[in-house]
Amino acid sequence: MNRQLIRSYILLVAVAILLFTVPVAFTLTSQLRGDTKQSVLREANTMALLLGNGDRTSCEALDEVAQAYDKKTPGTVEVTPTSDCVPDLPAPSSDTALDRAVHENEETTDWGSDFVWGKHLTVTVPAEGDAAVRIVYSTSDMTTRLWQIWGFRAGLAVLVLAAAAAIGAYAARRITAPLRELNAMASKFSDGDLTARSPVTGPPETQTLARTLNQGAERLDTLVASQRIFVADASHQLRTPLTALRLSLDNIADGVDDEFVREDVEQATAEVVRMSRLVNGLLVLARAEAKVTAAEPLSLRDIIEERLAVWRPAADERGVTIALGGSSADGRPSVLASPGHLDQVLDNVLSNALEVSPDGRTITVSYEVRGDEVLLSVLDQGPGMSDAEKSRAFDRFWRGQGLTGRSGSGLGLAVVKQLVTDDGGTVTLGDAPGGGLVVRISLRASPRSGG
Repeated sequence: MNRQLIRSYILLVAVAILLFTVPVAFTLTSQLRGDTKQSVLREANTMALLLGNGDRTSCEALDEVAQAYDKKTPGTVEVTPTSDCVPDLPAPSSDTALDRAVHENEETTDWGSDFVWGKHLTVTVPAEGDAAVRIVYSTSDMTTRLWQIWGFRAGLAVLVLAAAAAIGAYAARRITAPLRELNAMASKFSDGDLTARSPVTGPPETQTLARTLNQGAERLDTLVASQRIFVADASHQLRTPLTALRLSLDNIADGVDDEFVREDVEQATAEVVRMSRLVNGLLVLARAEAKVTAAEPLSLRDIIEERLAVWRPAADERGVTIALGGSSADGRPSVLASPGHLDQVLDNVLSNALEVSPDGRTITVSYEVRGDEVLLSVLDQGPGMSDAEKSRAFDRFWRGQGLTGRSGSGLGLAVVKQLVTDDGGTVTLGDAPGGGLVVRISLRASPRSGG
């Protein structure tokens, strides 16, 4: 927008210069041409009068005037001799202009070119006694003066345009300053900083817009704060009674000898455990949807190594290997993500992969830098998913037919998608080579990524 305003401002100034400066330059050029023509004609007519008098005194005076004119001006005087006066001056060459002056008593002016002028101005005027005076006037001085006229105005135009560009840049920045403030506020807001506000400055229109955005941000901040309070209260209010209920069921099971009653109690306990997992999943999902932290550059490899170190003991108990793959050429890239989001994403994906992986198999975690994004992949060697299952895998409370379908809450992948989407990334499911499932997570690369 700044560039467009500056270009428009320079264009307006350039048009103004063309409309006012160019006509003045043409007028000065025409005036220079007219003044030179009148001056040469005046001198030629004076010498023609001296030539036409025919007496000796006038003839001598003509010689003196013509020689003085040759010395003082870039012009040369040529005359046709008469019976009474034969001046010591060159005679003009015979041409149409000379014939018209001698025989038709008509003065002529020849600039030598239709475009401005040529190298010489030739003026031929008639004199008494079928004679004529011709002045051949060099236009080199006029050409120098012409370049001065146009050069001065061209240089002045360049200076004016440069000043216009500087003033336009300053004016454009002042005009767009409120918009930049609004854009900065919107960028912070989109990154999760709900405390961002825009200063109310600039013209009335931008002030109104700033107030409207600030009011909307206040309402959203209030709503998110209310949601966070609800999440905290729900965490306390739901977990405590579920834990107490599970302890009570365990106590009942310990004091009951009837196998049928014990089986019912154990079934109820299993449902309480499942409900606890469901509540925990809902709370994690609610926190993900109530994201208020701004994304920042994080080392992807450090996070992966930390989470793999946590999950390897559980994998070793199952005889499953968790490996870190990928090319060393990708280095240690940084990604833009909210603190803690990638940890939860990897925990959910690795938990699902570990539950479906047969004993003795391998789970491979790798990453690859692709321009302005980083692709994180988690590959297992489990039973995989059909296309229909993949299309529903990110739905809330959906559980597949594998091991995760029997013991999970159906919220793990929904949480993964919510967290990744909040950080400006995408997540997809695909078939792993040789069987199994691969979870591909695309994340925004930090500007200093590539390590």
